[in-house]
Amino acid sequence: MRPTLPELPVAQSLPDLRRALRAGSAAVLAAPPGSGKTTLVPLALLDEPWLANQRIVMLEPRRVAARAAARRMASLLSETVGETVGYQIRFERRQSARTRIEVVTEGILARRLQADAELPGVGLLIFDEFHERSLDADLALALALDVRENLNPDLRILVMSATLDSTRVAALLGNAPVVESGGRMFPVDIRHLESGSPPSLREHGDFVARHIICAHAQTHGDILAFLPGGREIGAAERALHDRYDNTVAIRPLHGSLSSEAQDLALQPDAGGRRKIILATNIAQTSLTVEGVDTVVDGGLVRAARFDMAAGANRLETERISRASADQRAGRAGRLGPGVCFRLWNRDQHGGLVAHDIPEILSVDLTRFALDLAAWGIADPAALSFLDLPGAAQWAYAQDRLHEIQAIDAAGRITAHGRALLRLPAAPRVAHMLLTARAAGLGGAAAWVAAALEGRDAHGHADFAQSVQTLASGRGGDPASRQAVESARQFRHIADIDEPARAIDERAIARCIGWAFPERLARRRPGVRGTREIAFLCADGSEARLLEHDALAQQEWLSIAHWEPGPPRRIRAGAALAEADVMTDQAPRIAWHAVVAWDPQRECVVAESQQRLGAIVLRTRALPADEQRALGSPAMLAGIRSIGLHALPWTDAARELQARTGSLRTWRPELELPDFSDDALLASLELWLAPHLHGMTRRDHLARLDLTEVLRAQLDYAQQQALARLAPTHIEVPTGSRIRLDYQPPGAPVLAVKLQEMFGSPHTPTVNDGRVAVTLHLLSPAQRPVAVTADLGGFWAGSYADVRKDLRGRYPRHPWPEDPAHAIPTRRAKPRGT
Repeated sequence: MRPTLPELPVAQSLPDLRRALRAGSAAVLAAPPGSGKTTLVPLALLDEPWLANQRIVMLEPRRVAARAAARRMASLLSETVGETVGYQIRFERRQSARTRIEVVTEGILARRLQADAELPGVGLLIFDEFHERSLDADLALALALDVRENLNPDLRILVMSATLDSTRVAALLGNAPVVESGGRMFPVDIRHLESGSPPSLREHGDFVARHIICAHAQTHGDILAFLPGGREIGAAERALHDRYDNTVAIRPLHGSLSSEAQDLALQPDAGGRRKIILATNIAQTSLTVEGVDTVVDGGLVRAARFDMAAGANRLETERISRASADQRAGRAGRLGPGVCFRLWNRDQHGGLVAHDIPEILSVDLTRFALDLAAWGIADPAALSFLDLPGAAQWAYAQDRLHEIQAIDAAGRITAHGRALLRLPAAPRVAHMLLTARAAGLGGAAAWVAAALEGRDAHGHADFAQSVQTLASGRGGDPASRQAVESARQFRHIADIDEPARAIDERAIARCIGWAFPERLARRRPGVRGTREIAFLCADGSEARLLEHDALAQQEWLSIAHWEPGPPRRIRAGAALAEADVMTDQAPRIAWHAVVAWDPQRECVVAESQQRLGAIVLRTRALPADEQRALGSPAMLAGIRSIGLHALPWTDAARELQARTGSLRTWRPELELPDFSDDALLASLELWLAPHLHGMTRRDHLARLDLTEVLRAQLDYAQQQALARLAPTHIEVPTGSRIRLDYQPPGAPVLAVKLQEMFGSPHTPTVNDGRVAVTLHLLSPAQRPVAVTADLGGFWAGSYADVRKDLRGRYPRHPWPEDPAHAIPTRRAKPRGT
């Protein structure tokens, strides 16, 4: 006989939930914070007939919540953890053959599905706090839905959430029923700041501590305060210890702490003191902390955001969402009426985003892509996800997996990829551990993995020094102690059993290179005008170090961390020997025939290059006949990089270009080619490439007759039409043939002495009389005196004023009163007339 379960708000929804799961294979439970769903629902469903003594597996997004949920359920059954209720988290497992409810986290469910997709012995999967939208939860749910569809139709799936679009989730589950639970049992008094702007992040810990002290004076129970990370928690902890000495229990709670330290924060103080818990987002959901009736919310969260330029997740501090603020406030109303102090004003609250960004849209997808490849999926759209990852993120993840030989060119998982999947680590780190173990450097790799996981806590640009400090045990701080434990765990999961030895810089650099092959970098000459040394990376990017840094003088680096820039700046790396590059990266080093434009020398470089990605290791010249045969595309690339002015333009070529452009406008039915600069540059392969044979340098372009090259693009009929309709010259009344200046899409310009147009009552035309030219009428000194497209109108109108001016300045020239009927002339009157 099972003990009677406590009366919590979610209990009212249990009959509807039971009916939904008896009738179908899925359900959604929408239950607000504090309703008791995490601990009551699994216990309430344990004896359902359809479960038939099978197990319930519940996925929690956080380790501390998984342990706490298992412990709470076990206590409700008057048992210890590991009997009916157990848990499994990373590197920790407490369950037995009797266990019917397993609480798991951190990808463990996905790994179980990969190991045995049918999940034998499991009748129900519960996805708790699904609104957090962790990548592990999204992946596990998609795989579970695929299993239910194709392998195990009896598997039931329950998704539980406090703040979630239940309709979308229900549709994802195949239009599953949505069961609504009752509200929070106790009210929470929300108090915002009246005014004031938030402090800088550097001051945030002290800022929250001051408000904790105020809250402590106004309330009576324990206090749960939310801060973004360990640094801010440390600052608040120091400030509170100075204020309270030992009269109050100050308990930090974040992911870097040991399980014992986390559990201490959740338990009542042994001495009966009031307790202040300083927590990250780890305490936002699933946890009921005995004695807490007050929340102090700093309003910030440190969230992982994938930075493609850095090639890694970056922890960014940002404002929380309104949904998260509601979750945090709910912590104060779990056990009685509570108070939540929000350290921002009401106007700022209205500006918060509604929901958190799902991890599938914001974090590194490399492990996710490897899981899908192992499932036989090359496109995430083939499975059921609430949101699909961005194309760029997905392509990046696949590129990285291909680079470490975890998948093949078609995206199928390799044997090495399956080996990586068996290790609970990021694929890069797993690849490094296995590769280093095979090379006899597993011990070094375990310490490098621990240092990478700790984000180079010691802050040295020389990453080898950081690793050596950790391995020596000289750190002494919590981060160092955590690294020691991480290194031990990495040795365990990778089955590394090597005798203790000194970890030298060479081994560390090689391990980094195995984890991040695209970050291998070779020194370039100093960047002119700066105090920096540039390194060319295998992925083609450039990373820089200040020249006074000792690593800046090294020829090769393995880069562990960099700031994305631009320009990228090396935050941590290690010196690497070229011999190790050639040995360790041999599968990635290959000879390539390269025919490319060299912008510095303005010529085609044709050579065979031995390359590691973008880094050229050795070169040798290609035979001359191959250079000539392959040079044309590179010449075209060079012309494009310089611009069309690289070609030997003459006045005749430009004139042909302009005439053709004008006639294209006037007579589209002739289908003349587009000779505009933009069109010519875009179509170099069509009209110019056939004329570049044997040319490999910019100065070779002088051999081209560009007029004839362009004319060759016109057929005979088009050439005839061009000559007739857009002539190069027009004959004026004096008999002079004067060149036209074509200016498409406008009319051509005829610059002519005014006196040569005497006797002409009409404006000259082109295009079979359809287009009147624009006359620029010149003085005897070739200076413009009038512009007109209506010569007859000019003679009848403004000519009289022009005549008065010109007679005074040029008295020896004829200026007749009736120019339309006068004799045209090029010369002045003879002397004496």
